[in-house]
Amino acid sequence: MPSSARSDVRGVRGRGRPLLAGLAALGCVATTFVVGSAAPVTAAPGDTVQILSFNDYHGHVKDDTAGSIDGSFGGPAAGGGEYLAAKLAELRAGSTATASFTVAAGDLIGGSPFFSGLFHDEPSVESLNEMGLDISGVGNHEFDEGVEELLRMQNGGCHPVDGCYFTDYDPDTAGDQEFGGADFQWLAANVIDDATNEPIDLDDGEGDHDDLGGYSLVDVNGTEIAFIGMTLDGTDELVAASGIADVTFEDEVTTANTLVGEIQTDHPGVEAIFVLLHEGGVPSPFAINGCQGISGPIVDINDGLDAEIDGIISGHTHQPYTCSLLDPDDDPRPVVSAWEYGKVVTELNFTLDAQGDVDRSTVTMMNHEVLQSDLTADAAVTAVIDKWQPLADAKGNDPVGKISETITRGGDPTGSDRGVESAAGNLVADAQLAFAQNVDPDVDVAFMNPGGVRSDLEFPQSASEGDGVVTYGESFTFQPFNNTMHILDMTGEQIVSVLEEQCQPGDSSRPVLHLGVSDGFTYTLDITQ
Repeated sequence: MPSSARSDVRGVRGRGRPLLAGLAALGCVATTFVVGSAAPVTAAPGDTVQILSFNDYHGHVKDDTAGSIDGSFGGPAAGGGEYLAAKLAELRAGSTATASFTVAAGDLIGGSPFFSGLFHDEPSVESLNEMGLDISGVGNHEFDEGVEELLRMQNGGCHPVDGCYFTDYDPDTAGDQEFGGADFQWLAANVIDDATNEPIDLDDGEGDHDDLGGYSLVDVNGTEIAFIGMTLDGTDELVAASGIADVTFEDEVTTANTLVGEIQTDHPGVEAIFVLLHEGGVPSPFAINGCQGISGPIVDINDGLDAEIDGIISGHTHQPYTCSLLDPDDDPRPVVSAWEYGKVVTELNFTLDAQGDVDRSTVTMMNHEVLQSDLTADAAVTAVIDKWQPLADAKGNDPVGKISETITRGGDPTGSDRGVESAAGNLVADAQLAFAQNVDPDVDVAFMNPGGVRSDLEFPQSASEGDGVVTYGESFTFQPFNNTMHILDMTGEQIVSVLEEQCQPGDSSRPVLHLGVSDGFTYTLDITQ
């Protein structure tokens, strides 16, 4: 196992101001950081680094929600927190690298199954702590419940409405047990607090990770490597406006390129720089390892990112790829993604040169399948599941309705193609219309966004509730967000405009987003124009 695994991770605000020293090293002594100090470059040719990464975990702590894996989407069970943790441990143990770091590219929480989502993703964060995550960029789903809730995920504390989920009955320490928050650092370089013009900050003067800083530094035998973390600049179009009213999501390329200069000015000697970016691409055809036909925002972003950036670890599109794309200096640069739900782990290996930079000629990259049958569930993550399962069972098994057949999201065999008409989406729109007409009988039509429907409603029973019975847990997984239904007057011209907006700009990662529409409203849309 690497001798300095997870060594000396430090968060920095990203506009030059440091955070407190971050995670303690395993087998190393964490150093103190001083503003403007030059870290000594002591790396020699041959110092090697392993970076393990994943993305779009979405609270898939349990093994029964992540799905299967192979080229035809019909293979054996894969993913889930217990097995993701086991695969990470296996890859670390099998490495001969000088140092190993585990990072992620956003959407670790939000859009989660019932088991984690019911508890505001506290189980997800606890599972990520157990699997040894060091750093993650934020994704759009980190903002599903707003900036303040994301800061609670980082720093800990009980939910402001639901409170603490566990109580300590020891008479000497009786009281609520607070959620401890993330042991890893979330980074949000391009999420700018409008009041301070800097990355968002809890600003209470306490704790190691109060700021969601712009970048973090890690240490390899005295040589520092920088990780910049960002979400897509269109995040404000994907989450509820009320929770992000006081922040601005800035351009990814401009943000990262500016930070490159700041990093190298404030920390002389830092030459190796990676970006954790919650934006991605779509290869064609699908392949666990491959890059053929890659398209989408990641292509233009790579073209625009400073050549000083040595690699891009991406996400958002729920697609795996291992690409070598040319940077602006026409040098190959790794651009990778690990699919979703812990079903894949990306492994990057490289050698540092005498200047502490990445020797790109030594870069190797591999997406490893996380097949449950090949692994033993990680005991620490199993303990997280065992802790929360009784609370989930108490609520999740309550019956809330009945269905006569499976209702799917539609599309390819995974059922998650947002570009085609969805029976599930139309069902939600029908339910919205029925509710709205109780409020205002003159309501004519309802629309449902496709990203808000997260699973099929299965007719076969999931436990012992009986076929066709929909439980609270199943309905929560089906539509987990606190979406707000709005009733408003629209002209015919406005409705046509909304329907046309189902066709996204040509460089979008999802070119068509098909709305769910209530019964009685029909239209024709030519998506070839």
